[in-house]
Amino acid sequence: MPADPRDVLSRPAPAPDVTVSYGDHPDQLADLRVPAGSGPARPLVVVVHGGFWRAEYDRRHTDPLAVALAGLGHPVAQVEYRRTGQPGGGWPATLTDVLTGVTELPRLAAGALPGRVAAGPPLLVGHSAGGHLALYVAATAPDAVGGVLALAPVSNLAEAYRLDLDEGAVAALLGGGPADHPERYAAADPRSLVPIPTRTVVAHGSLDEHVPVGMSREFVAAGRAAGGDVHLVELPECEHFGLIDPESAAWPEITAAFRSLRKDR
Repeated sequence: MPADPRDVLSRPAPAPDVTVSYGDHPDQLADLRVPAGSGPARPLVVVVHGGFWRAEYDRRHTDPLAVALAGLGHPVAQVEYRRTGQPGGGWPATLTDVLTGVTELPRLAAGALPGRVAAGPPLLVGHSAGGHLALYVAATAPDAVGGVLALAPVSNLAEAYRLDLDEGAVAALLGGGPADHPERYAAADPRSLVPIPTRTVVAHGSLDEHVPVGMSREFVAAGRAAGGDVHLVELPECEHFGLIDPESAAWPEITAAFRSLRKDR
């Protein structure tokens, strides 16, 4: 693992192969990466970046993750979306942008990467706040999602608000706390939407200081108790950023978790 785990956020990576737009706003777009090799067409993988939904973080910090996933033989789309701190970001556009992107990108990617994108719903890989958004999409539009790998997801917005994660990040997203906007939390909080109808694997490092691992433990336990197809992979020596770093010691377990979502595994 690098001396500073955050190095992955700015590590240089090859440029994407194609960029497509799923809407009219400048942030309603996605970068596409051609899968490695000449194998059969496979489902699109949509990477949803984190950064606590804030404008200062964008899809670029998932470049190493996206390159590595394309190296596993899948076409990859790094979806961008409007975020808090910029016009239009927050409730509801941040959530609806990702929902629209996930539903539109298989068609757009198939047109841009002919012969490389299999028919059917995409697999979602979301990190941190992106994990929240991936779970939200899977709960809201399950037929549009083939599976979810949620990496250290913010899976309980009410608890994240109570813990004041990233100094008010959830309040900025939803406009206040659960007492202020109960209907927004009911609609957007994965914890209130269990069981997620789509097969879901949650991976979380025990050393995570940004999103507590206990949140994932409780979310997965609740989902399984409700009959959901959800599983937890807890990594005892991993922190928050090792989950998206192909050079980290955790990466083999992340790839194994990803492969467990594939129907051709």
